[in-house]
Amino acid sequence: MADDRRRAPTIREILGKTEGYFRDKGVDAPRLSAQLLLAKALGMDRLGLVLAMDRPLTPEELDGYRPLVARRGKGEPVAYLLGAREFFGLDFKVTPETLIPRPETELIVERALELFAQGALSRFADLGTGSGCLAVTLAVKFPQARGLALDVSPGALAVARENAVAHGVADRVAFVEADFAALPEAAGGYELVVSNPPYVTAAEYRECSKEVRDFEPQGALVPGETGLEAVPVVARSAMARLAPGGVLLVEIGWKQGPDAAALLTEAGFVDVSVRRDLAGHDRVVEGRKPA
Repeated sequence: MADDRRRAPTIREILGKTEGYFRDKGVDAPRLSAQLLLAKALGMDRLGLVLAMDRPLTPEELDGYRPLVARRGKGEPVAYLLGAREFFGLDFKVTPETLIPRPETELIVERALELFAQGALSRFADLGTGSGCLAVTLAVKFPQARGLALDVSPGALAVARENAVAHGVADRVAFVEADFAALPEAAGGYELVVSNPPYVTAAEYRECSKEVRDFEPQGALVPGETGLEAVPVVARSAMARLAPGGVLLVEIGWKQGPDAAALLTEAGFVDVSVRRDLAGHDRVVEGRKPA
């Protein structure tokens, strides 16, 4: 009797179909999205997926994959579907309560490593910690340092705490639910304050992709019409709590360098400068509290 059962599709075939579906839906990075989601559904990494392209998929495996494809097709970011995003070589849990960490933010960590030798940083603060990617990474990179991570969102703080535990630094990072203006004092002051505050203008937000507008927390992106509303608050708070000679590093929008630098100068910072990212855009404004 002839076997008329349909042949099980292979990983290669399913990836091809999914990539085409995502492209039709206007999804960002359709091929990468398909690979990452199928790897998650199969409990594999991307390399394992590539090495098994001709392996047939079982009905159960396809059933586990389809809901991820449907959600991605509606624009839900891959990081939320995976529940994680890499930042500075470390994996961070992310949820819709937190922004998805971006590579541009790594510039703050890179600059901190330039400013402080290992062991030279003992106390830092992170204003608007979100997933905790900055605070946790700094604690990992500076094993002698103790940090404070502040955020107004209890949901974000819960995620940040989990990330601190996952990377073994929970005993050196304290988490506080408060806004930027309420940075607690530290004995002797902080040597470094970092912040990735909301800085997207209202006009820019209207032009953001569906993935950003419909899924990431708007309050963590847009402070107001100009996008600069949070910078003077961060600057005043840092000036009040930094030790003499301490440094403030703030992520900013790509057009905000001169205005952000002026705001730090107005708050009393010296040696104010703007650092550019790999694309050549203004990305971090830096200032030093007078000694």
